[in-house]
Amino acid sequence: MKKILLLLAFAALQFSLNAQSKTLNDPKMDWWKEARFGMFIHWGLYAVPAGTYDGKQIPGIGEWIMNRGKIPMSVYQTYPAKFNPVKFNADAWVKLASEAGMKYLVITSKHHDGFAMFKSKDPFNIVDATPFKKDPIKELAEACKKYKIRFGLYYSQAQDWNHPGGAASGGHWDSAQNGSMDKYIDEVAVPQVKEILDAYNPAIIWWDTPTNMNPERATKLADLLKNRPDIITNNRLGGGYEGDLETPEQYIPATGIPGKNWESCMTMNDTWGFKSYDQNWKSTKVLIRNLIDIASKGGNYLLNVGPTEEGIIPEPSVERLKQVGAWLKPNADAIYGSKASPFTYLRWGRATQKNNKLFLHVFEWPVDGKLKIPMNNAITKAQLLANSKTKIAISRDGLYAVLQLPKTAPDTIATVIALDINGPVQLSITEPIPSTGKTATASSQDSDKFSPANVLDGEGKTVWKAAADQKTAWLQIDLGKPYSIGAMAATEVGGNIQQYKLEYQSGAEWKTLLEAKGLGSSAFKVFDPVKAQVFRLSILQAKAAPQIKDLQLLFEE
Repeated sequence: MKKILLLLAFAALQFSLNAQSKTLNDPKMDWWKEARFGMFIHWGLYAVPAGTYDGKQIPGIGEWIMNRGKIPMSVYQTYPAKFNPVKFNADAWVKLASEAGMKYLVITSKHHDGFAMFKSKDPFNIVDATPFKKDPIKELAEACKKYKIRFGLYYSQAQDWNHPGGAASGGHWDSAQNGSMDKYIDEVAVPQVKEILDAYNPAIIWWDTPTNMNPERATKLADLLKNRPDIITNNRLGGGYEGDLETPEQYIPATGIPGKNWESCMTMNDTWGFKSYDQNWKSTKVLIRNLIDIASKGGNYLLNVGPTEEGIIPEPSVERLKQVGAWLKPNADAIYGSKASPFTYLRWGRATQKNNKLFLHVFEWPVDGKLKIPMNNAITKAQLLANSKTKIAISRDGLYAVLQLPKTAPDTIATVIALDINGPVQLSITEPIPSTGKTATASSQDSDKFSPANVLDGEGKTVWKAAADQKTAWLQIDLGKPYSIGAMAATEVGGNIQQYKLEYQSGAEWKTLLEAKGLGSSAFKVFDPVKAQVFRLSILQAKAAPQIKDLQLLFEE
């Protein structure tokens, strides 16, 4: 048995290494990289309680209510009798995705609650266990063909709270959940993945939370895809399988994930699955700028909707998606098929590129009308993408090409300027992130694993964490020599930081550059450039020990 396990582990490792060695030019990823924008749908039995159990609002995300509320299997298994989404309309859902400018769709075929949203031999499914008696996955797959939207399926391969042996984050809370995980993989997960592959021929399989997955278990599922080389998979199967893309959740990596295909999956409010009382909706402005930010870093945006138990996508989601689509129509060329920005950051916005065109997405309209671009290239033409009749004057100022813009922004969310340039972009600033790989120190660290050096390694996977009892802390970066710094990018874990300030050392004293509340999962702050060698992020208030993945200081002349 040990020999078999070693061979399986070696096979998984080889698979992982092969996956990592793939270039970004893998032909099967071509359509996905062209798409840039997709719809995630979290819909399942959890829409019935809609965030409330036993008369109480259960904290956390809606689709985790069984876990967070410790609902017994016997109680949760009464919910299918109440699940009758008669207002579900597959055509309307996919049409909405199309109107929003989305090019692919991924829906939860089975989430961690173990309930299949498709016709399965396992009886715990929407066709056999509910009064609805229809297969919404089949209907959505057909609608996607009609609207030329690529169809993908999420499947929870490891966590399953309604089948004995299925994994559970934090452990089982009901003795009925106990059992053999290997038996669960063999008798539930593998057969159901076969079912969805054969019945719906998805373009994407989106695994999730590989709790207790080992190489042997993961290989049984990976083997099902051997004869389907065009299927795209993510990095959440477990067991050493890397998949085709990275999946940062609820945040945008400060500088993208260079050399990888990646996709930020994000919600419109605070939950994935429907919660009746979650009305904390992101604005259309935030959604559009997220899309631009992600595209400018070479990633895709998988934006979630959480339909109700009746099968209705909440109206705030519908309204915002249509507004995003309206922005995309005249600006499509700057998003679809675009490549990452050649610039590490731009004070006034973001950039994407395609062939000999450079697209400038202006968030902050310059007061003096002069837009500065740190490149050496000659610009042969500059115009508004949404209005080609508006021509823009071009000049030069030292390291910068300068555009003379109209007095006011035509689009207050993001105005796109299209530039024709000669050849690839030639940067005039050659050391845009001087903090990478430099020296970091901290007030404390939880253990050797959580070293402050982790925030400067550029990986986005390692973390600095302050000592467990610390709710104030500081993180210091020594650049080795003075640099002119004009922005900070940071990625926090856990959302514990409530108030912070960025300082720089001037002689014997510390001077404040900025002070703000809530660092968050994807902070990007600009300020008047300051030339200094040592900078410090001081965390003034936190709910628990602060944790930071990345902290980068960005150069600006």
